[in-house]
Amino acid sequence: MRTTFIPFSKPSISEEEIQAVGEVLRSGWITTGPNCAKFEDAMSAYVGCPASVALSSATAGMHCVLKALGIGPGDEVITASLTWVSTVNMIVLAGATPVFADVDRDTLMITPESVRAVVTPKTKLIIPVHYAGAPADLDGICAVAKEAGARVIQDAAHAVGTFYKGRHVGRTGTSIFSFHPIKNITTVEGGMFCSDDAELVSHVKMLKFHGLGVDAFDRKQQGRSPQAQTLIPGYKYNMTDVSAVLGWRQLARVDGFNARRRELAALYHDKLAGVEGILPLKSPAYEHVHAWHLFIVRVDQDITGIKRDDFMNELKQRNIGTGLHFRAAHLQKYYKDSMGTDYGMLPNTEWNSDRICSLPLFPDMTDGDVTDVVDAIKDVLAKAK
Repeated sequence: MRTTFIPFSKPSISEEEIQAVGEVLRSGWITTGPNCAKFEDAMSAYVGCPASVALSSATAGMHCVLKALGIGPGDEVITASLTWVSTVNMIVLAGATPVFADVDRDTLMITPESVRAVVTPKTKLIIPVHYAGAPADLDGICAVAKEAGARVIQDAAHAVGTFYKGRHVGRTGTSIFSFHPIKNITTVEGGMFCSDDAELVSHVKMLKFHGLGVDAFDRKQQGRSPQAQTLIPGYKYNMTDVSAVLGWRQLARVDGFNARRRELAALYHDKLAGVEGILPLKSPAYEHVHAWHLFIVRVDQDITGIKRDDFMNELKQRNIGTGLHFRAAHLQKYYKDSMGTDYGMLPNTEWNSDRICSLPLFPDMTDGDVTDVVDAIKDVLAKAK
């Protein structure tokens, strides 16, 4: 058994990046400033989109875009239940109704077919989730949205470095990325809104900083006189330069990070082959590049003889950290109580919600770490039987 604990995720931050953060702190300009502008430009270049807006979180981006699109009472927004609950929360807080499409049993993403099955005349927006580093079927989902007269906003929180049919997720349309510490790159906390819709970009820029007509950092001149005017009521969701300098330096290294993630994922697949009852996700059949944000398995109790939660606890006793991404939103207490949702609505979602487990995956892991994780899994299963 390992003598040291391995977490399921750990950010890879270099001494040079730590030094860069220190330089920003010493510069006298630590909130939204030139480093935010540099990060936005770098993200646009990396993704291939016309414009990006740096934000304090991906959740902030979702709040802003729902407001900018005028989503509210009487509107329905289709998304996955198998996602972090923040998206569903934002839909409800906007006054709209979340409508859950079931996911594919093995990729855990909504499909054109499952979306079409829940479209109604009230459908105004569809939010596919690019899950664990793989892309959702954008062409098919966008075709369904066009038929319904609805917009598509991509939840790309897991998708820095994810490609769909030769193009980076977010190159076309509108997407929201996350830089939480467990993501493929981090700004500690933060997010990025990317879009080819110039009007929407302008609206989100205003909403994220009090509704002012210019950003906190005017790229043409440092400082403004007289003070900018409020054009619409807005929020306080701007990213700081302290976060942004870390972000654009991490972005320069993301391809290396993701290459190592792919190596580790391949090693997991090799070592878990033949381990009965531990079922990795399957990759989509269409052309894509997987960013391997998470390595998720399903623990099939009927075969292993152990429940997922007990499995996770047993691994923890062996110094192996795990994660759960995610408990289905429609099975969370608030949504069960307020919407009357429960088991039986989304069979594939519910089957996976009860079984999924995220194994350790981060670039600084060694091949030996993967071996330790798999050996611990085999030990847990042997004792369960």
